[in-house]
Amino acid sequence: QLVESGGGLVQPGGSLRLSCAASDILFAFITVGWYRQAPGKQRELVASVAGDGTTHYADLVKGRFTISRDGAKNTVYLQMNSLKPEDTAVYYCNRDPPSTRAWGQGTQVTVSI
Repeated sequence: QLVESGGGLVQPGGSLRLSCAASDILFAFITVGWYRQAPGKQRELVASVAGDGTTHYADLVKGRFTISRDGAKNTVYLQMNSLKPEDTAVYYCNRDPPSTRAWGQGTQVTVSI
């Protein structure tokens, strides 16, 4: 089971750090992604980190978001800086490619004045 946390309301230009914890998956051996879904839009992959540490970012977040992994805590983070209103969405973590059964509740990120 994947549990996301760390979302909230932030002003444009602000920062948030999201966390993804797992109880039955070892992140060190798989590629983990952060996804987001804005109202009326399809869910999209924004960042991923592979078992060897290789990272990938969607163009829209490149240079602003950083994905990282803490093996000891079996947790994956998404540091989000310079947030924009268009970053508003529910953020989820999952394998990359995603497992249908592994979607959690997500965490809401709202970027607004």
